[in-house]
Amino acid sequence: MSVVTKVATVQPRRAVLEMPEYHPPLAGRDALRLDFNENTLAPSPLVLDRLKQITAEGLTKYPERAPAEGKVAAHLGLDPAQVLLTNGVDEAIHLICCAFLEADDEALIATPSFFMYDVSIAMMTSGLVKVQADETLQFPFERFLAAINERTKLIIVASPNNPTGATASRAELLAIANAAPHAVLLVDEAYFHFHGETVLGDLATTPNLIVARTFSKAYGLANLRIGMLATSPELITYLRKVSSPYNVNGVALDCLIAAIDDDAYIAWYVEQIRIGRERMMGGLDELGVHYFPSAANFVLMKIGPLHKELVTAMRGRGVLLRDRSADPGCDGYVRITIGVADHVTRGLEALKASLEEIGWKPIYGFSLTESKAGQEL
Repeated sequence: MSVVTKVATVQPRRAVLEMPEYHPPLAGRDALRLDFNENTLAPSPLVLDRLKQITAEGLTKYPERAPAEGKVAAHLGLDPAQVLLTNGVDEAIHLICCAFLEADDEALIATPSFFMYDVSIAMMTSGLVKVQADETLQFPFERFLAAINERTKLIIVASPNNPTGATASRAELLAIANAAPHAVLLVDEAYFHFHGETVLGDLATTPNLIVARTFSKAYGLANLRIGMLATSPELITYLRKVSSPYNVNGVALDCLIAAIDDDAYIAWYVEQIRIGRERMMGGLDELGVHYFPSAANFVLMKIGPLHKELVTAMRGRGVLLRDRSADPGCDGYVRITIGVADHVTRGLEALKASLEEIGWKPIYGFSLTESKAGQEL
């Protein structure tokens, strides 16, 4: 095998040179996965049945989105012309940036939040404006609203937000949309099922609103990479122009249809997570661990200087956590995913033993009173 010895003179765009790499620690995950907010159990049994029916001939064909988009639209009470399926929410964000951002535009996000917002926005403009949450990590609505100006062309709000679990209310989101009629407002509802509040019903009266959803979390299809955008037919037309016609593979589309057919399973799984979330937060209270009340399928904990030691100790007990200390305003914070009852029990037992092993003591002088009062689940 030949080895390249010459140094390339080709340089990427400045935005790429300046951009930090985003490579989540996905290797060596043969353990209880409480690190990436995935479904920790399984998708609907109907999905596995559908996988068994896939034929060799079916794999030779290019995928067709329309049947699955029609199924999703009917499930959500929308017209098929209002729905675009995407290769995960990652691609959905990218398509919006491609369709609506010029090089001299501004895009507005709150931090900490999902890092792929930064990546996709940076590909189109250097005008990324971030509004940092305060120590309660609640959505900074007033300061966010004040940051909107005539150059703002894209606004992204995740509700519930990752990694904090905080939400923006429907009233706040609509106020933002009305304050910036010249900008697209993307509301990322990846964790909608665990919260229950949506602005999907406001699409007809809010022409600059786009809603993103994923089938990776409650539906358990993370490996198949499938998400969606819902908005007006006009905006969907623009998004289709910048989308590949074959962006979602046929196996994913078939499995999505099967998953949507099993409402009972999704409702059962979501209820298990909501119950588990209350158990997890109660267990953290007993351990003296400060946390941010969450409306999602995870809880963000304030561990302090021993955050790395905790993640290592938990891995040694077969439980994976996600260190979020690199996120703005999250130094010393660790996130734990909520699973079904047995997974919550195992997580709390491992957490108790690991905290004792590393010599962790409760952090005094840190109050979450405002955070708990401001977050309604």
